[in-house]
Amino acid sequence: MSSEDLTPEPTVEPAAARRGPAEPLPAAQAPFDAIGLARHLLRTIRSGALATLDAADGMPFASLATFATDVDGTPLMLLSRLSAHTRNLDADPRASLLFSAGGKGDPLAHPRLTVTGRAARSTDPRVRERFLARHPKARLYADFPDFGFFTLEPEAGHLNGGFAKAATLTASELRLDLSGAEGLVAGEAGAVEHMNADHADALALYAAGAGQEGTGWRLTGIDPEGMDLLAGDRTARVLYPDRVRDMGALRKVLVTMAAQARGTSA
Repeated sequence: MSSEDLTPEPTVEPAAARRGPAEPLPAAQAPFDAIGLARHLLRTIRSGALATLDAADGMPFASLATFATDVDGTPLMLLSRLSAHTRNLDADPRASLLFSAGGKGDPLAHPRLTVTGRAARSTDPRVRERFLARHPKARLYADFPDFGFFTLEPEAGHLNGGFAKAATLTASELRLDLSGAEGLVAGEAGAVEHMNADHADALALYAAGAGQEGTGWRLTGIDPEGMDLLAGDRTARVLYPDRVRDMGALRKVLVTMAAQARGTSA
């Protein structure tokens, strides 16, 4: 037997051990629904921190901004060029947004999501309407010459779901794939207008099913996964039982959901 035979084989550490105990898992490996929670925060939080890089010295600069989302979940903002954060973005589009649920007790016990990416100005009419549906009072100043709409193209996300619950997300995990859903996107405005005009009772049922009671709910947007509702300052995210990609499928699922909700309440 040679000395080489007595040499122990090198051990390969598991990926989790190499990553270290302090680093969060990728969303797909997390022991909770990290993707679902992250998308819920994106769709329900209407304001939070906007972090930019100071145009003068490159120092981090955090400010308060209001948020909405595009159909695929891309964050949207309405910003004034008179604000420091807008001047910063014009010089360097890199930014991050903090979506924090908040609540009673220790603020660190509640979920929050940081999304990093690059901001860009947008003149897309859909971006305008989706933002203003989420922030109706912004119509008072949205057309002022110093205001403009921005999107944040996500590059990554960091989710903290509360104590001992953390995960990282990719851009594709934060946003929805809209392939094949072109008809749904095209018909969104008409569907929103119709539901708000004629089916306020159904919207209240959908909100109640998502744990949000009361009346006065308005539909602000639809997408293949669900719908976004608003009542005053309250929001509700309602998921469909199955993904939808066209208006025919949307009508069927909304009718079914309303019937089930009425049956439950009865």
